[in-house]
Amino acid sequence: MSSGIVNLGVEKAPPVLLLHGLFMGGDAWFLDSPNQSLGFILADRGFDVWVGNVRGTKWSHGHASLSDGDKEFWDWSWQELALYDLEAMLTYINSITNSKVFVVGHSQGTIISLAAFTQPDIVNMVEAAALLSPISYLDHITSKFVLNLVNFHLDEMACDGGRADCSDLLASITGENCCFNSSRVDFYLEYEPHPTSLKNLKHLFQMIREGTFAKYDYGILKNVLQYGQFKPPTFDLSQIPESLPIWMAYGGNDALGDVIDVHHTLKELRSKPNVLFLEDYGHADFLLSTKAYEDLYNNMISFFRSCGNGISSSS
Repeated sequence: MSSGIVNLGVEKAPPVLLLHGLFMGGDAWFLDSPNQSLGFILADRGFDVWVGNVRGTKWSHGHASLSDGDKEFWDWSWQELALYDLEAMLTYINSITNSKVFVVGHSQGTIISLAAFTQPDIVNMVEAAALLSPISYLDHITSKFVLNLVNFHLDEMACDGGRADCSDLLASITGENCCFNSSRVDFYLEYEPHPTSLKNLKHLFQMIREGTFAKYDYGILKNVLQYGQFKPPTFDLSQIPESLPIWMAYGGNDALGDVIDVHHTLKELRSKPNVLFLEDYGHADFLLSTKAYEDLYNNMISFFRSCGNGISSSS
């Protein structure tokens, strides 16, 4: 299975990897003007910008033997994105730059980051992390649309060989957003949404139903074969090294990254992340707000500079 990264940054500058959310691709970091889009902003501020595209997105459909029309092509969830795809991306960037990597994730990008950071071989390649709308627990989401999907078990419906390419979902799951430019919605829809797998949706819905941050639940018998135990193992957030600098930004109006769930995540971490709370921000605002630079990106860049790695305040 192929995932992809694109390098748009400056040679010999500190590398930063951008990890997009569900139903999005790496292009999500460039949907607004250059002075509003985080990908452009980071490059302009002296970072070597690498853009991740997880498997299944429009930019990541390559495979050694399967096509995207094969059901097996879609046999994955965010578990594989965390334990294999992110590790491969970081290993490649590290091999090119000979440097640890700053990681920025939004939504699903934070799920795979937090899960991956519990693994020593992966987290050792990370300089610091910035998590926008951080998610590891989902049992307090308020999005009525998503809750209805969970209750109706949409994830168990047969659909296009395991692929979910539902264009009406993206705008419906985030809740009310305060600050993105609604006049650009038609432009956004030229690039988003990207496909994902039904198994990935099912894994996310398991998190909502069960209130856990755990590996994919195959059922008791298959769990024993897969994991050697009845229930899937959890990702233990206390295993994330206390030495890893983490910055988080979350919103009071986020229908997916609920404040209660964010506090649950914070409680389980051994470290004390730098936290920015924006009362009016919804889920999509952290990516598409027209005020994001002033409200949060400048703060995030200051945090990265405080972590060192050769970033000067004049960059």
